Amino acid sequence: MIRVGILGAGIGAEHLQGYRALPDLFEVVVICDLDEARAKDIAGGTPTTADAGVVFENPQIDLIDVCLPPHLHVPMSLRALEAGKSVICEKPIATSLKDVSVLEKAEAQSGGQIYPVFQYRFGRAMAQLQALGDAGLLGAPQMASLETHWARRADYYTVPWRGTWAGEKGGAVVGHAIHAHDLLSTLFGKVAQVSAVLDTRINLIETEDCAALTLKMRNGALATSSVTLGGADDKTRIKLIYEKLTATSGSKPYAPMDQDWAFQARDPENQAAIDAVVAAVPETGAGFTGYLAEVAAAMNGASNKAVRLADGRASIELITAIYASARSGGAPVTCPVGTDHPLYGGWQPLED
Repeated sequence: MIRVGILGAGIGAEHLQGYRALPDLFEVVVICDLDEARAKDIAGGTPTTADAGVVFENPQIDLIDVCLPPHLHVPMSLRALEAGKSVICEKPIATSLKDVSVLEKAEAQSGGQIYPVFQYRFGRAMAQLQALGDAGLLGAPQMASLETHWARRADYYTVPWRGTWAGEKGGAVVGHAIHAHDLLSTLFGKVAQVSAVLDTRINLIETEDCAALTLKMRNGALATSSVTLGGADDKTRIKLIYEKLTATSGSKPYAPMDQDWAFQARDPENQAAIDAVVAAVPETGAGFTGYLAEVAAAMNGASNKAVRLADGRASIELITAIYASARSGGAPVTCPVGTDHPLYGGWQPLED
């Protein structure tokens, strides 16, 4: 049994549902929010507090779940590691590659682990893609297209830290499309190069709310990513073109692997084999539930499928490259991003 303290009752409410779906693996000991009334609203009998020290100093807690605004992710994760806890941390895990290096050093010196939150990876469709790969029915990745077309209106930005460089530390490529980009890297391999155009077109905010990206992967595959917060509603669409088949998601926005995908053979003679593999894959944990099950397995030494800090570094590296490209007029930027890169210490705009 892994005992958990949750910091933040916003997105923490969804994490809480994931823990409660796995009662044999997790026990939530306390929920902390500066607005304790908000914590009580979701607690359902779980103790609450407005004092974070109660969480860090509780010897019963094994895992601290950081569900706070981005500017607090690194300091709270470091504090948890110093307290001898493991950490689940919402995205982005950090807001610079320099800070990721700080987290890596702290993790190595502690007895805990950091698990970045990338729940899009989990669900039956992911298991089907993996099974198709194991059966030799995918072939090499060739081309992908991603659409993160969500609706964020003025009311969303009434939360003071949203849409600001100081609080949110970035716009749509940091807070919204980061999951789709992690999924692309998981399925198509690491990014080698990105070209980016960013703009603020939808709301009166500091950060970008639209992006058009082209990416080249290290294996030669190409991808495009279209991002906007000006959609009429929330839709995420993913199309993956492999050598032997094309895989197409539905439009479910927040759990793309928890829905039926279409798997179409390039050679019609392979369709029956593809259909058979897809049909044989059982239902599996999706979203936060699937993600948390793998965290539990990793903490108990029984899994290597949990999201690790190296995955968080890759996501921050891509964000760094995206901002670097956008600020150079869309010029291609290569990955990995070195310690000598001008944005290694952060992508925040310089103050006038």
